[in-house]
Amino acid sequence: MPIEFSKKLTAHETPIPGVVLYDLPVHGDNRGWFKENWQREKMVALGLPDFRPVQNNISFNEKAGTTRGIHAEPWDKFISVATGRIFGAWVDLREGPSFGAVFTAELDASQAIFIPRGVGNAFQTLADNTAYTYLVNDHWSADAQGQYTFLNLADETAAITWPVPLGEAELSDKDKGHPRLADVTPMPPKKTLVIGADGQLGKALRQLYDGDTSVEFAGRAEFDLGSEDAFAARNWKNYSTIINAAAYTAVDAAETPEGRKTAWAVNVTAVARLARTAVEHGLTLVHISSDYVFDGTTEVHTEDEPFSPLGVYGQTKAAGDAVVSVVPRHYIVRTSWVIGDGGNFVRTMASLAERAIEPSVVDDQIGRLSFTEDIAAGIRHLLATGAPFGTYNLSNNGNPQSWQDIAADVFELAGGARTAVTGVSTTEYFKGKSAAPRPQNSTLELGKLAAQGFHPPAAATRLRDYVGQDDRTRPKTADVTPPR
Repeated sequence: MPIEFSKKLTAHETPIPGVVLYDLPVHGDNRGWFKENWQREKMVALGLPDFRPVQNNISFNEKAGTTRGIHAEPWDKFISVATGRIFGAWVDLREGPSFGAVFTAELDASQAIFIPRGVGNAFQTLADNTAYTYLVNDHWSADAQGQYTFLNLADETAAITWPVPLGEAELSDKDKGHPRLADVTPMPPKKTLVIGADGQLGKALRQLYDGDTSVEFAGRAEFDLGSEDAFAARNWKNYSTIINAAAYTAVDAAETPEGRKTAWAVNVTAVARLARTAVEHGLTLVHISSDYVFDGTTEVHTEDEPFSPLGVYGQTKAAGDAVVSVVPRHYIVRTSWVIGDGGNFVRTMASLAERAIEPSVVDDQIGRLSFTEDIAAGIRHLLATGAPFGTYNLSNNGNPQSWQDIAADVFELAGGARTAVTGVSTTEYFKGKSAAPRPQNSTLELGKLAAQGFHPPAAATRLRDYVGQDDRTRPKTADVTPPR
C-alpha cells in the first residue's frame, strides 16, 4: 500500500485517554519522500503534550509478522514508522476507569501515535524490512524494566485481532509468558509530593487527600528543604507534582537579623531548589503566595499587579513567586489571612470571648479570611482540571472586613458580645512595639479562579462552622496580633 502524501497535520482522539493518533504530512516525488517526524512547535500547538523527549530509539524488523508486546512502560512515547507498515495494538494498563480499554490501528510513514505512561504497546510488522522509531521522555535503564506492566498478546479480554495470527507470528518466549488482564496489577499514577505537610495547609491537604495513595506527605522530618541531600535522595521520576505548603511566616521575627536569614532561606533559597527540580524533571510545582507581596495601597489586588512588598516577609514571598514563575508547569496560589488547624487569630479571639476578655483589635486593615480546607480544595481543582498554568488568587468570598469586624463576629459566634471588641488603628496598636509593616488592603480579586470553575464559599459561612467546632477553637496562643 503506497504512502499517502501531503496529508494535513491532524490529531485523532482514541478510546484510550491520552492516546492520540496523528496524520503527518509526507512530501514525495520520484526520488523518495520527506517528513517532519517530530516538530515540537506545531505538534504542541495541535495539543500534543510537551513531553520533553530525551532518547530516540529505532526498532528494525526483518520479517513481516514479527510481533512485540504488550509492554506498558514508565514513560511517554511518540512512535512513527520510518519504513514499511505496522499493526499497532494499545491497551490501557493504568489504574482508573479506562483500565483494559483497547485501540488498534495500521500505521505507515504518514502516521504517528502518542502513548502516555502506563499504556501497553504492541506492534506487528506487515511488511519485510520494517523500521519504526520512538521518542521517549526518560532514559532507558535496566532498573526501569522493573517498573513495566505486561499483558499477554493473546489475552481474551483485550481480544485483539492480529493480522498475522499469533501462531504464525514471530514472538519471543518472554512475550508468550505474560499474564492475562485479570492477573495484571495496574500501573499506579505518578505521585504528588506535599512538602510542609505538618503546617495548617499541609494538614488540610492531608485530610482532603486521605486514602489517595498517589499523594505523599512530607513534613520537615521527612524532607528538609534546606538540604541538597534531601533533593538528591528522592527519585523524582516517580513524581508528577510538588505542592509546596512550607513557608516561614513569622512576619515580625523576619525583621530581625536571624529571622531575615531564615525567611530568605525557607521562602527563597529552598523554593529555588524546588523550582530547579521541577524544571529538570518536568514536574508541576504548586506554590503558596501571600497578600504581603503587595503594599496594600490598591483596594483589590489582581494576579498581575506588580510586587510592592513592605517588609522582609513580603520581600521573600515576592522573590519566591518570581522564582516559581519561570517553571513551565506552575501554579502560584496567592492567599491571605489563613485560618486552619493550628494557632491563629480566630482561635485566639474565641479563647478571649470564653474568658470574657475585651480586646482592642486593628480596624484599618481590610481583607478576607482564607480557610485552609478551601485553599486545599482550590489546589486540587486546579490540578484535577488541568487549568492553565499561572498565578491564581484564592481566599474565601464575601464582603471584605477589618480584623475588628472578624473579631466581633467570632465573639458573637462564641456567645460573647460584639461590643466587647473595640477598634484601634494599626499605628496605635503597634506603638512602641517592634513590628513589620502590614498592607492596609489585602482583598484579592477572585475572578480568574472563578473562570476555572472554582467558587470558594463565603468567609462568614466558614467562620461559623469553624467556631462551632469546639476542638478546633481551643486556645493555642494568647497573641491577638493579626496572624502572619
